[in-house]
Amino acid sequence: MQTLITHDSVSLFSNPRAVNGQPIGERQRAVLDQDSMRRARDEIATWPGYAPTPLISLQGLATAAGVTSLDYKDEARRFSLKSFKALGGAYAVLQLLKSKLPEGTTATDLLAGRHRERISSLTVCCATDGNHGRSVAWGAQQFGANCVIYLHATVSAGREEAIRQFGAEVRRVRGNYDDSVRQAAQDAEANGWFVVSDTSYPGYMSVPRDVMQGYTVMIDEAVAQLDEAPTHCFVQGGVGGLAAAALAQLWEAYGPQRPRVVVVEPDRAACLYASARAGSPVAVEGELDTLMAGLACGEVSLLAWEVLDEGVDDFMTVTDDAAVEVMRLLAEGVGGDAPLVAGESAVAGLAGVLIARQDPALSERLGLDAHSRILLIGSEGATDEAVYQALVGCSSSDVLQAEVGHA
Repeated sequence: MQTLITHDSVSLFSNPRAVNGQPIGERQRAVLDQDSMRRARDEIATWPGYAPTPLISLQGLATAAGVTSLDYKDEARRFSLKSFKALGGAYAVLQLLKSKLPEGTTATDLLAGRHRERISSLTVCCATDGNHGRSVAWGAQQFGANCVIYLHATVSAGREEAIRQFGAEVRRVRGNYDDSVRQAAQDAEANGWFVVSDTSYPGYMSVPRDVMQGYTVMIDEAVAQLDEAPTHCFVQGGVGGLAAAALAQLWEAYGPQRPRVVVVEPDRAACLYASARAGSPVAVEGELDTLMAGLACGEVSLLAWEVLDEGVDDFMTVTDDAAVEVMRLLAEGVGGDAPLVAGESAVAGLAGVLIARQDPALSERLGLDAHSRILLIGSEGATDEAVYQALVGCSSSDVLQAEVGHA
């Protein structure tokens, strides 16, 4: 095994509540069930421009890390948004708008401009670190609604501009992501708007459930694309919606033989790790100052926690420096792998794998060995080009050109 990551500081908590060797339980299915996941898949498959994103074999990197396979679900190619979030926010916007219209209304109806007068009187809003807000803004634009997006202080100017390009009004909020969530909820209450949040809280569960249902489409695609069942899935944290969607779909697909699920977070914004250690959701205070902007969350989605609490096998944290190293490894390609564009929030899971394989004790705790087949969620591409160039040292277009040349 090669030493691939020099910034190898991690924290690891193995979940004593994790249920293994059993089918998915009623607690988890109360949040995400097979029927709701199938409806999301069937709906999103009808959208203009839909196609499954590629599952890329990183065989060179797998060999260097001493595992059988690393399969990377590349969400940089999801619609025009370069992120898996396109599946969640826009789907939730659609479900919300349909609830205000006659039964049987379809996405095709809205895309064709039917019910335009009613839809144009509605406003959706949300708080975001960038990608979820872009998805909500895109969905609102596609289906004809108004949109207001709330950004906290550390969201980059590039991500703000990307949201504005979809016609949304953008409002800045002092404080961190969780402060912007509260501001969006307050303004929605005052103005009669509809919050489309990717995190749930007491009294607000339906829309975040729709968001997570949209995310499961990505995992459904991956299961169909895999040659063999994975032994592990390393997935990013955040508020927990992505991890919950991945876990639920994998559990439904593979039953008692589901893969071991490891949630990986930035060490500066590890609300899921802290909650797992505490045994219940807890808030992480402070600025949550991490380069992995899409994971800079201090409070767990209560709905996601219902899936994660007894489903995630291990919770792990990595540093920003480790994430940057992995971005560069993917941009260069390892052992003959094609170069890949991966944003800073896309690589936490892979960072966790590579660091663990450099440490025999960590590998043993995580059940990683030469026979491991690992599914990774490459959750975003270069969603802010300036940030990507500053971290990787070249443009995303340079990497894409190298990828084409490699092929």
